[in-house]
Amino acid sequence: MKRFVNPLLSLAAPLLILVSILGLIQREGSDRLQSLPALLVGFGLIVNAALERRRRRNKLLLAIRNRNRS
Repeated sequence: MKRFVNPLLSLAAPLLILVSILGLIQREGSDRLQSLPALLVGFGLIVNAALERRRRRNKLLLAIRNRNRS
């Protein structure tokens, strides 16, 4: 099993969301739009990681099933 090398990397997306929310709270008017890309990227990274995890687990399950049939 592969060992996770950098645990700070797993905090990057939630921290990006936190920073963008703080930016949204502190800014006013059209300056708030500058925080939206960071928010969208943070959510995108979390959703992408969840989908990749699901795909990897499904692939592993199919490999186990095919191995047991043979």
